[in-house]
Amino acid sequence: MTKRVAAVLAALAVLAGLVVLQTVGGDGTSRGVRLLRQPDGSMVLADTGASAPVLDLYEDFDCPVCKDLHTRVDATIRRLAAEGKVKVVYHPVTIFQDEPMHSNSVRAAAAARCVPEDNWLAFRDELYSMQPAPHGVASGFTLEELARAARQAGASVDQCVTSQTYAEDHLKQSARIRLEGTPTVVLDGRLLGDEAFDPKALETAITGGSGVTV
Repeated sequence: MTKRVAAVLAALAVLAGLVVLQTVGGDGTSRGVRLLRQPDGSMVLADTGASAPVLDLYEDFDCPVCKDLHTRVDATIRRLAAEGKVKVVYHPVTIFQDEPMHSNSVRAAAAARCVPEDNWLAFRDELYSMQPAPHGVASGFTLEELARAARQAGASVDQCVTSQTYAEDHLKQSARIRLEGTPTVVLDGRLLGDEAFDPKALETAITGGSGVTV
């Protein structure tokens, strides 16, 4: 492991620890699985009173590989969270600096900050389904498209979306997170590789079992 990657993992572990401290109850009792927004814009899907591994997912909504990861393992991750077997922390970031990807990413992430917790996962699905293509060429995620996608996810937040209320704070929070690229998937401080894209391998990594339900 290079020193640079080690430094990134150390920084991510500190950030993840801060999020978990904010969401885990002190009495150890189960409160049921909920999606909670953190002050930095990250979203935590967890049984906040249960003990479970922490899976940190750093994603750029304009990233095609992030879309591929979402397609492959999102259902597995959400099922394991619903079963109380993992705490998932979604970190929307802007990794791209070149246009049009940078602006695409910022518009989408800022819009996501507008969407209430109850509708956020559905909106995230909408974002990946409408991701601009071809990557690096297409401009997309227009304000009108994003407001319409939010409504399709059950949230009427047109004014917040079109004003890009959270764009500046999103960029500020993004700048605090040093990444090699997206998606970056970290399980209890350990950077995952190809297994993050395979449902059975990812479940095995999270649960320590076979990943097969009998």
